[in-house]
Amino acid sequence: MKSTKVVAANGAVQREKTAKILVPIVISVFAVYLTIGMSLGVLPSFIKNDLQFGSLIIGGVIGLQSLATLLTRAYAGKITDTLGAKISNHRGVIMVFVAGLFYISVVYLGSFPVIALVLLIISRIIHGISESMLVTGTLTWGIGLLGARNSGKVMTWNGIAMYAGIAVGAPLSIWMVHHLGTLAPFLGIIVLSVISWASTVKLPTLEVDAAHVRTPFYKVIGKVSDQGLALAFSSMGFACIASFIALLFAEKNWGDTSLGFLCFGGFYILTRLFFSSFPDKFGGYKVALVSFLIEIVGQLCIGFSSSGTMAIIGCALTGIGFSLVFPALGVLAIKKVTPQMRGTALGAYSAFFDLSLGLAGPVAGIIAGYFNYQSIYLFGAVSCILAVLILLKQKNKNH
Repeated sequence: MKSTKVVAANGAVQREKTAKILVPIVISVFAVYLTIGMSLGVLPSFIKNDLQFGSLIIGGVIGLQSLATLLTRAYAGKITDTLGAKISNHRGVIMVFVAGLFYISVVYLGSFPVIALVLLIISRIIHGISESMLVTGTLTWGIGLLGARNSGKVMTWNGIAMYAGIAVGAPLSIWMVHHLGTLAPFLGIIVLSVISWASTVKLPTLEVDAAHVRTPFYKVIGKVSDQGLALAFSSMGFACIASFIALLFAEKNWGDTSLGFLCFGGFYILTRLFFSSFPDKFGGYKVALVSFLIEIVGQLCIGFSSSGTMAIIGCALTGIGFSLVFPALGVLAIKKVTPQMRGTALGAYSAFFDLSLGLAGPVAGIIAGYFNYQSIYLFGAVSCILAVLILLKQKNKNH
């Protein structure tokens, strides 16, 4: 009886310790991704209506942030491993603050479109680098403070903060522009960067092993390539929903597509909330395999849907399946490197996700041009099947 009480007490202490570390980190990530969502909500209409530029410029400016994030993953990993995760996180937050100042200057210089556009391009690049620095630093920081056995939980809760921030930020910025003016969301970015910095400033610093000989980035990519490729292929379904589900609903006259987005995002977050411990508890391999199979069913539901309801169910299943892919494969990826190289490994691993999102849109667009919008989701299902094959090949190779 006494031993049971001791175990329960130890469990309570461990949960309290986890919360004290995880909550500030989640707040920091949520605040920064709110700024990303807010910029996505306000910039397209601002570029079109205030600066009077066309769709090509809009797409290019919006996409610059993701490109900057992808190209600086290696740099963010190096900073995290050599200078420390806390420094990487805080440099990312400071860059968000600087990006906010550039956004504000763009509003004031709106009567000079070319100058405003140049400043906007700079702000998007800074915002993209900040995302790379923050995420790599935060994940490494959380795993270092809570231990590798909680790596899945750290990645899961970071993912919740990221997607929730983007989901809330976009409509929030639209509301702010409507009621408070164009400047309001950009001032909000400044405030949120301060909140993000303040939330983690008291967390302990991870020691850096200065004597550790760093593995070159390209070799780290090789070590995590199996998990990275599986992540990339499984991310195609998410990218297809984000880019083309609205066009599919319009083509089929199925009405408002907002329920599809809501079901994808809602079930994605609920799955992470209720099953965040699964990658650590059951292992990344099992969780990833089940996740892929659920995602395949979801993509096929959309690909063969005869009604909006069936397509919405497919969106929900895709959200459930995709939800734990990143942490499940991430648990496997960080086991391939030493603790001193976690930042670089997570940067390399995350780069596969960035690359997938960059490639999925053009490839899916070509497929839609030759066939139709539903065929895109058959492509998504095939991509998930390839992810399963990569996972099975990796399992066989390890044995």
